[in-house]
Amino acid sequence: MCPYLPSKKSSPVGALIGNVRGAVAVIGAFSLTALLGIGAISVDLARGYSQLISNQRAADAAALGAALAYSGANANEAILLPAAQDLAIANGLKNAMVSATVVNDVPSAGAKAVKVTITTPVPFAVATALGYRGSYDVGATAYASLSAPSQIAPPCILALASTGTGIATSGGATIDTPDCSVVAVADIANRGTRIAAKNIVSGAGSVLNDWGTLTTSLLRYAGTFTNPSWNANVPASDKRLNAATTITDPLANNADLAAARQAIGTSVPPRAIANPVTPGGADWVISWTPSSNVAGFQKGSSGNFVIPAGNYTIGRLTIGGGLTVKFESGSTITVANGVSIGGGSPVTFGDVNLSVNGGFDSGSSGVTMGNGSLAIGSGTIKFQGTNSFGNGPVTFNDTLSLGGGSYLTLGAGNHSFGALSIGGGGWLKMGAGDLDERSGINVGGGSTVAAGAGDYRIGADASGNAITLSGSGIFIMGDGAFSAGGHINTAGGSRLVFGRTANHLIKGNMTIAGSVLFGTSRYTIAGNLTNGTGGTKWPYADTNVTGQTYGTTLEGVDVTGYDVAGINVSFVLSGTVNLGGGAYTKLIASSTSVSGGAIADLLIDSLTSSATDWGAGAQNVFVGAVHLPNSDLTMSGGSTTLSNGQCFMLITRTINATGGAAAGSACTSIVGSGGSGGSTTIGLVR
Repeated sequence: MCPYLPSKKSSPVGALIGNVRGAVAVIGAFSLTALLGIGAISVDLARGYSQLISNQRAADAAALGAALAYSGANANEAILLPAAQDLAIANGLKNAMVSATVVNDVPSAGAKAVKVTITTPVPFAVATALGYRGSYDVGATAYASLSAPSQIAPPCILALASTGTGIATSGGATIDTPDCSVVAVADIANRGTRIAAKNIVSGAGSVLNDWGTLTTSLLRYAGTFTNPSWNANVPASDKRLNAATTITDPLANNADLAAARQAIGTSVPPRAIANPVTPGGADWVISWTPSSNVAGFQKGSSGNFVIPAGNYTIGRLTIGGGLTVKFESGSTITVANGVSIGGGSPVTFGDVNLSVNGGFDSGSSGVTMGNGSLAIGSGTIKFQGTNSFGNGPVTFNDTLSLGGGSYLTLGAGNHSFGALSIGGGGWLKMGAGDLDERSGINVGGGSTVAAGAGDYRIGADASGNAITLSGSGIFIMGDGAFSAGGHINTAGGSRLVFGRTANHLIKGNMTIAGSVLFGTSRYTIAGNLTNGTGGTKWPYADTNVTGQTYGTTLEGVDVTGYDVAGINVSFVLSGTVNLGGGAYTKLIASSTSVSGGAIADLLIDSLTSSATDWGAGAQNVFVGAVHLPNSDLTMSGGSTTLSNGQCFMLITRTINATGGAAAGSACTSIVGSGGSGGSTTIGLVR
């Protein structure tokens, strides 16, 4: 621009105006240059902002994808960068610089997130006219939360004590639950060989490890973690979380359990038994020199008597030895003062109705009776030899005793007894029908009682025992409702078989030293369930009485080699479950609930505060939840409790494993997990 020069005729004002115009022209020239530069930079900045949007979109996708890959690869950080880079390329950023790491305390204290940063260069374009060369970097960062805080897998082992040590191992004890958690409200102390679990959690306490191993993807504790500096067999620091966890009992408010406990201590009494009505009459003496009122029934002089059909009212019936006596079918016979049959006299009753008071002695050859009714009132009842009765109701209003070598078969029909005492290798077999027994069943060594399908109502003897099996005594039951008004005690070598029904009511302890098969059912026990030592393992072939084999399979499940087995069962007790050394127990809970019966996935429940002991050498397969929230459990040397990879949960007040193993996976139908670990959702948090 040329300079402006004022003339002599110019006034001072005119000179000033001319100077201003020149300055404006100069400023305008410089302003135009500046505006052109700003415009060029703005264009390049706009390109960078557009790139930032693309980078952020790609970073968000890469963070989410890397977090999902990390979670699916068992928290392997090596998967992060490749996953993030692949997603950056998929979003069109082939030359981007990508970083991906796991960061702590994001979005909150104790939480973790995957951080992904994507950086790309933006070359200068228009601004090169102003001398700008090269490029500038545009970066975007995204965070995808991992569980916040880390999710706790459902517990297999759960100890609910609020203080002290909840779970303790010592010696060679191991606890292995690879698919679920080992959880305690209070401290966890591993002084044994190993605790291996998906998660190991002390909700309000501390974790101590001695010389053994802790294997887990998350070790979480509210207090401290103590481990010798030389012991590297523990989770890495990034798998430890110092944070409190709320732990609850997943079955604390279970409505099915609350209803089931209401039946504890109840039983159904046996039907009342009364003496039959037997009017007085003349005595009958059937012998080689018979009384006159029966002499006419003798056939010749051979000692053979046949009494034709009729109604007979007898005072006392005496049959001498060495005779053959038959009462024809169609008779009704009452005996007021007892029946006594001599040795070597087989007596046959056809299809008759027989009522007797005053006692009954069959004699050594036994008695055979067809269909009809048999009622024996008060007095000594003694069957010897081999005895057989057809179908029809049988009532004995006193103790039925069978001694050595004595056998009694009863056909289908309801059977009622004042008491049963079978010993000396004798046996009693009953067909289908209800069994009512007032004062206990006692089966001696080598003896058998086998009953068919029907309802069982068994009272207690003077000692409070409903069923007592001596060594090698056997009691086999068919399907049907069951009630025992007292304790059940079995000795070593004995065998007890329960049938199927909705609920077995047992008003007392169940103490097993022999072997037991539990048919599908709920078992409500007002006391303890104990499997002691000395059990005889299954299977068992009963060749003498029923001709059947028991305990090869149960509900299609192999139970060979166990002394106590039950399939699709639940036990609801007021006491606890103790397992003696050498006990072999296989109990599997039902997968579905049955109205009034087995509860889905519930194996054992009790609110007792009594201690529970699973003794040295006990070998157990438990499938289902064992719920003893107020009991202290001790698993001593050599005992094992396994679930063979099926559902198993152990919920107690405390667990002290001094040499054993517990393994399994959580029961999916048990509501709740026993702990709160926060959300499992993976999402963007920044």
